[in-house]
Amino acid sequence: MLPAPHPEVIVQSPSPEAEPSPPRSPTPAPAPEPEPGPMMAEAEPPSEAPQEAPHAHAEPVHGGHTKTLVANLADRDREEASMPLPLPRRPAPSDSEDDEELNDAPVRNRGGGVGATAVSVGGPGGGGGGGGGGGLWGPSRPGSPAADNASDTSSVMPPLPTRPKSRADAKYNNLSYWRARKVIFFKNGDPYFPGFELRFRPGRDISTLEALQDKLSLRLDLPRGARYIFAMDGLPITSLEELEDGAAYVVSSYKTYKNASYGKKVGGVWYTAPVVGASHGQGWNKTPTMSRKQSLVDSELPPPTGGPPGKPGSGRVIRIINNMDHTVQCRVLLNLRTMQPFEEVLEDLGQVLKMNGAKRMYTVSGQEVRSFSQLRNEFSDVDTFYLGGDRGGGGGGGGGLRSPVMRRSRSRGALAAAPVLVEPSGGPSTRQRRARSKSRPRVLYDPEPTVVRANSDYTLLEVLKEEPLRVTIQGMRRTFYPPLHHAPADNTPPEKRLLLDWVYGYRGVDTRRNLWVLPTGELLFWVAAVAVLYDRDEEQQRHYIGHTEDIQCLDLHPSREMVASGQRAGRTRKTQAHIRIWSTESLLTLYVFGMGEFEIGVSAVAFSQLNGGSYVLAVDGGRERILSVWQWQWGHLLGKVATLQEDVSGAAFHPLDDNLMITHGKGHLTFWTRRKDGFFERTDIIKAPSRTHITCLQFEQDGDVVTADNDGFITIYSVDSEGAYFVRLEFEAHNKGISSIIMLSEGTLLSGGEKDRKIVAWDSLQNYKKITETKLPETAGGIRTIYPQRPGRNDGNIYVGTIKNHIFEGSLQRRFNQIVFGHSRQLLGLAVHPDDELFATAGTDKAIALWRRHKFLWTTQVAFECVSLSFHPFGVALAVGSTEGHLLIMSAENGATVSTVRVCGSPLNCLGYNPAGDMIAIGSQNGSVYLFRVSRDGYTYKKSNKIRGGHPLIHLDWSSDGNHLQTVTADYDLVFWDVRTLTAEKNPVTMKDTKWYTHNCVIGFMVAGIWNNRYYPMTSLISTVNRSAAHDLLATGDTDGYLRLFRYPCLSPKAEYNEEKVYSGSVTSARFLYNDRNVATVGGTDASLMLWEVVDD
Repeated sequence: MLPAPHPEVIVQSPSPEAEPSPPRSPTPAPAPEPEPGPMMAEAEPPSEAPQEAPHAHAEPVHGGHTKTLVANLADRDREEASMPLPLPRRPAPSDSEDDEELNDAPVRNRGGGVGATAVSVGGPGGGGGGGGGGGLWGPSRPGSPAADNASDTSSVMPPLPTRPKSRADAKYNNLSYWRARKVIFFKNGDPYFPGFELRFRPGRDISTLEALQDKLSLRLDLPRGARYIFAMDGLPITSLEELEDGAAYVVSSYKTYKNASYGKKVGGVWYTAPVVGASHGQGWNKTPTMSRKQSLVDSELPPPTGGPPGKPGSGRVIRIINNMDHTVQCRVLLNLRTMQPFEEVLEDLGQVLKMNGAKRMYTVSGQEVRSFSQLRNEFSDVDTFYLGGDRGGGGGGGGGLRSPVMRRSRSRGALAAAPVLVEPSGGPSTRQRRARSKSRPRVLYDPEPTVVRANSDYTLLEVLKEEPLRVTIQGMRRTFYPPLHHAPADNTPPEKRLLLDWVYGYRGVDTRRNLWVLPTGELLFWVAAVAVLYDRDEEQQRHYIGHTEDIQCLDLHPSREMVASGQRAGRTRKTQAHIRIWSTESLLTLYVFGMGEFEIGVSAVAFSQLNGGSYVLAVDGGRERILSVWQWQWGHLLGKVATLQEDVSGAAFHPLDDNLMITHGKGHLTFWTRRKDGFFERTDIIKAPSRTHITCLQFEQDGDVVTADNDGFITIYSVDSEGAYFVRLEFEAHNKGISSIIMLSEGTLLSGGEKDRKIVAWDSLQNYKKITETKLPETAGGIRTIYPQRPGRNDGNIYVGTIKNHIFEGSLQRRFNQIVFGHSRQLLGLAVHPDDELFATAGTDKAIALWRRHKFLWTTQVAFECVSLSFHPFGVALAVGSTEGHLLIMSAENGATVSTVRVCGSPLNCLGYNPAGDMIAIGSQNGSVYLFRVSRDGYTYKKSNKIRGGHPLIHLDWSSDGNHLQTVTADYDLVFWDVRTLTAEKNPVTMKDTKWYTHNCVIGFMVAGIWNNRYYPMTSLISTVNRSAAHDLLATGDTDGYLRLFRYPCLSPKAEYNEEKVYSGSVTSARFLYNDRNVATVGGTDASLMLWEVVDD
């Protein structure tokens, strides 16, 4: 037996549940011969063990040490030095194709063929660990001839037969077609996947290629299921007859075949089951009596002599991460007193992480580690380090952590979204330049086992087990159990924030005087707490987001360069009702006044006209309806009076007198004159109990007042020589209520009907003679606001806002065109497309709409109010849940209703497809989960089963394997369901290691930090959460309208965040788009839909 080298580093191997991801380097280079170095992971066998040839599988040995494996592997490498090394070539990723999922769980084959992961222990003739894996130090290579002769289990894979040049005959004329076949399938682009062996009889077990793809979709964890099958030469398989017995094929979700050394790169010794020595008196070839997990977890051994982990001493436990692929990481016990050079230690650590030529080590903050003394002193409190190469992986030259490059997989199931270090001297590639980001490296997934393996110097170190998290929600204590492996918690705020990109719709359903045109041609209106400046020509928006609650009124300064806007009152001091004066050019806040003066909110605001807008009037929405006048430049209150009116619809200064103000509303029209002493004189033109509701008001050029009411009448008031007002003219203009009138510069009065949808032009110079009229279609809704497109010009072009939250442009002589579409009632449903910048919305207005970033694509009106949405994983269909228990299936291409299925009599609050897309789960208000089988095209649905429950369900997630569901009830209880047994999981501990395809449930271990957070009071409930596709960010919304961005996972109540507040009501849903560059949100009190851009903070 060869002597073992001096041990320096102990490597903790990942758990059997996690399959390591391949390195990102395109072509692995041959590895050098192993030399005595700082790495040792095996224990020396006891002296009593017989020195006989080992078997081809690893046997557990309890206690003792193992030194022979490194020597045997070195001996094997010397024998294989002359053998050719496979040089797989991985094509550069294409922008049009998403990266495949590389972290799929391996499927272990019988024997030791392709994908065998057992490691042999013994003399030189015992082989080298079976099917590839690259041994301990080098890249993948075939097993030695000695190993091939010893056992079949040590071969890499059987030779793949060449594909015949001609097609097979028809299956009915070819008897060989009916014979049973054994075929091995690999995942496209994943050389580390061991392969899935399938035995079937064509025509009996599997009849068509589509049926085979469906079966593979269930067994192989692919982003979009098994859609394409390729031969090993890259040619597509189009029929079942082309599959040959004993051959291997590649399965993919996408059309592009990726060349790789399939089946030849099974994980090495660091990623396989540990080789455990037998106790005294036990032979090497005994059958193990306990599982790997039990043997590791139950170990109770003292920590290394170098001191506690993470502290300076002779040894330190650190985490090392492959900077080219953050899913490849490990914990090692490093000897800081080794005599080996630091550079050689880095190379050995790189071999552990499947890196060739690791040259540099960095901290999380980007500082380079150059020596052992820095690890002992300067970085003694740092536990996580990144390893990079000399070029493309660690910052070249002598630089530290250079410009990082975000490489983010487009598939939602992918976990890798890590920065990659590049040299500053050489220009980055086109792909790197596009994806450049300033975010620092962070771990997305941690395949960390529970113990650290030891050599002869150090004993096993048991990693501290994580305690369950306990959270109080609505006065009830809830406990969440930690999974065995998860990314470490980072309580710092994310290096990303949300920047408002686009606001959809317009608030016309419940407000008046809400549309203006600026001198730049931009439309000015508001939605929720955002004032929108929309440039139609450039198709751009600017936003003023200074308000903390919904805007209720707005007025444009006479100069048309400033705006006064008033908001409603919130529940905190920061959200008190007030008025803001801001610039339309710079969007900067100029003045803020009225804090603490308004009870409920500002229901009306207006600038004075005669003195150039120096005064601002405001009406409080409280019980007394207080009218106040402000000199806004100084914030001085000039006077106020309680109007004591039931409902104030609006207020305005008289254009010829800055001390004369008019309020109007339900049952009143009142003139207010402010005296020098600050008191007001009141003149009631219309008094209660009049039923007349004055809805809007305008002025003629000579100062006469023009009003419109809810009965469809327009009235003109004049003043006599004694100053008394009288009715000069009154006429019926519309069948029912009038919601908007505007006096144009040439003396034409335009009026809009809220019920009859008519726009009528009247000539005020000819005693209001009717000029012309037009009518909007029924889908547009009634008129809310009219405004000229070019104020001051007599061209007849106008903008019209409607009560259905749409904006149209046109004139009375031509048709009107819709330029802004919006939902008119509460929005509850939001779904994002799996691989495109599309998202769909649905609400209680019975409208379903599809959007592509800033563009509105289509809308469909249905017969039911809608509360939930979900895209099919292939993006072809859109499932909609209604309040009456109907499931509607829409075509994602054009919005056509394909089918309608009656599920139950309760609202379908949540729904979602499983990862394969062949089943949909629907959570209802009655507490049950309904399962439907889905056809391959996503359009045909058949009821499969029902899982009964007792509490209303509001959120739902599928597991990655499609076997389980997690749901959240209306009482904020987390419930797990087994789809196979159709029962609820009674013990939540058994579900702690389940991987979830999505994370939309608002409670759970991975999102526990958003509850009871110390940085914001829990006066509201979390209403929505969504995990990014890269698993590094978490978007949350609450019932107070706050939108927050956390790091994921969010485990601690100390977790910090970046926050935005644009809603007064609940944020009903927030979803990352497929590429994590945007977040779509719906909520508020006015059917608000907004798109946010994820930018560097």
